[in-house]
Amino acid sequence: MSKNHITLEQAQNALDIAELLYSGDEVEYAINTMAASITEQLNHKNPLLMPVMVGGLILAGKLIPQLNFPAQIDYIHATRYRGGLNGNELHWIKKPEKPLQDKTVLLIDDILDEGITLAAIIDYCYEAGADKVLTAVLAKKILKRDPPVMNADFTGLNVPDRYVFGYGMDYHEYHRNLNGIYGI
Repeated sequence: MSKNHITLEQAQNALDIAELLYSGDEVEYAINTMAASITEQLNHKNPLLMPVMVGGLILAGKLIPQLNFPAQIDYIHATRYRGGLNGNELHWIKKPEKPLQDKTVLLIDDILDEGITLAAIIDYCYEAGADKVLTAVLAKKILKRDPPVMNADFTGLNVPDRYVFGYGMDYHEYHRNLNGIYGI
């Protein structure tokens, strides 16, 4: 078994020892607050909403229905983790179908850690002609090491510098579906 894959039992053991950092209700409140801020800022911008897969899927599903303005949706999929705990070289899986030329783009992602992946996706959007690129992340990790290479425009919650999972964030590809955010 490779270092990136674990058994169901190992995934369950991780959850058993994890600490609940934010309950589902606390996460939902943060998402509602983000939606109000995003609606206020992007109400008349005709934005293209782009979840960053796979982590941004849960946040996008909760956030997008609360945005009270016309918008188009596409998605982008790039990763440095590939199921592991440490990021490596950026790997592109899917680039957007819709043109980005002269668009305001809102990238929706699960967590801002070092910011390397999200910064590369932002660069790609500008290279593809986007007029403005904004970011919405559910969680921002408060790092004990170097700060992230970028900041998010909209952030739901701050999390400690621990391995966190739930609400889109994974533990070796498990637990994205948890109704809460956990840390180990």
